[in-house]
Amino acid sequence: MNNKEKTRKMVTVAMLGAITMVLGFTPMGYIPLGLINITTMHIPVIIAAILEGPIVGCLVGFIFGLSSIANAMLRPGPISFVFYNPIISVLPRILIGIFAGLTFKGLKDKNNEKIRKISLILWTILTGFLIYLVFYNLTHQAKIYQIVISIVITIIAICMLYLTYKNKNSNLSVAIASFVGTMTNTLFVMGFIYLFYAEKYVTALGISVEAARNTIFGAIITNGLPEAIMSIVLVSAIVKAVRR
Repeated sequence: MNNKEKTRKMVTVAMLGAITMVLGFTPMGYIPLGLINITTMHIPVIIAAILEGPIVGCLVGFIFGLSSIANAMLRPGPISFVFYNPIISVLPRILIGIFAGLTFKGLKDKNNEKIRKISLILWTILTGFLIYLVFYNLTHQAKIYQIVISIVITIIAICMLYLTYKNKNSNLSVAIASFVGTMTNTLFVMGFIYLFYAEKYVTALGISVEAARNTIFGAIITNGLPEAIMSIVLVSAIVKAVRR
């Protein structure tokens, strides 16, 4: 690695790390879509891992983890105590960069026409879900900004679908890496919460202890999958724009 590459990687860590901290300490870390609220704080980690490799992704993930601890201490809430533990707040965020980076690295040279067709199918499904979300917001009296945000993201997804259709170089490797990175965060955070703080966590939420397992692992589906979908849309669009 020459000095130019080292400098580029250091700048990437600093820039995306700063963005991660801004997302963590402001409302920009969440996208309100009416039916669901999507977190975006893990997205810079995935972008770093895809653009510069798992090591850079790991470093940005470490910054994400530190900001989670700081946020929990500076703005404590009912469940902030779980993020005082670095195994929950830091380790999963480091693993985002490692797993997303390795996934992309393993798939980036394997794109072909068959994979492009699979990518088209996936983008069609994602676009369909987002169109439904827009329809839901319009028919359930969602707030104006929720409707606008959902429409903008749907337009991005439609553009990505069109670009994938026109471009024979499929971006499925980016999509899969985004999915893996997002689910890594959700699975490890919620898994460790269940392992270390299951009873205390659900009690803080006002939920019965008997429902601890269903509540914690249910969040993997209700939060993890929508966040993975949004991550695929945003990361794919950003990576494509950066590489042009």
